Amino acid sequence: MSSLNDRRAAMRPRNAMSVDVEDWFQVQAFAGTLRRDAWDEYDRRVEASTDRVLSLFAAHSVRATFFTLGWVADRHPALIRRIVAAGHELASHGYGHEQVSVIGEAAFRADIRRAKHALEDAGGVEVHGYRAPTFSIGARTPWAHAILAEEGHRYSSSIFPVRHDLYGAPDAPRGPHRPRPDGVIELPMTTVRLASRNLPCAGGGWFRLLPYGAFRTGLRLVNGREGQRGVFYFHPWEVDPGQPRVSAAPRLSRFRHYTGLARMEGKLARLLGDFAWGRMDEVFAEEIAA
Repeated sequence: MSSLNDRRAAMRPRNAMSVDVEDWFQVQAFAGTLRRDAWDEYDRRVEASTDRVLSLFAAHSVRATFFTLGWVADRHPALIRRIVAAGHELASHGYGHEQVSVIGEAAFRADIRRAKHALEDAGGVEVHGYRAPTFSIGARTPWAHAILAEEGHRYSSSIFPVRHDLYGAPDAPRGPHRPRPDGVIELPMTTVRLASRNLPCAGGGWFRLLPYGAFRTGLRLVNGREGQRGVFYFHPWEVDPGQPRVSAAPRLSRFRHYTGLARMEGKLARLLGDFAWGRMDEVFAEEIAA
């Protein structure tokens, strides 16, 4: 029976597991409430919560990609070394968690260059992957993929083909594609196509808000009916229900940020057991190398 289970596991499509490493006070939901210049004054919890994620992955023998802020790498280099030592891919989430569509070309180039240097110095490995904060690459940033290539990146996972008030590129291709011939390949966040609309199936707040069964069904459709590999993401602060509460933040922001935190780790454990997972650079190795 064990050999049959092993064969079944080997036949499952392998999806890409990823973590956007940022602290609780750096999220876009609180950008209008918590001052950027006060970040160093807040209680930093990213190291403890990321260690919790590393333990969860180790328990399920999962290797993932950690899209990490350069800001975090500068302050927690030992954490970056632990991520690399555990066999995970180290990738960039930019330096200061600023939206690409807001800061413009010159500042974007400076941001990703600074982040890449910080991450590589801390981790001792080359950084090839990038994910934009708040999925802020799309129609308003046609230059982004070319700049990423020029700065030494090989792929981006920054486009979410959905409609959302904070992000989204609903008309973008749902699978791996190259937006510009001189740019890096884009590995977009996973969606399910239903009634001419793309529905999110990639993790984050949607995973905390929706029943686990709905998400599992969606990812099975992507793997089975479509024969595609999924991309999943979450943040270390999502497994930290004891984090401070920002009462001054708008009600919608608080709802999005805090709902489901206590259940998140248990849902992740189910997800890690129900599907096969790997690093972005391994799951999409052929597309990245093309």
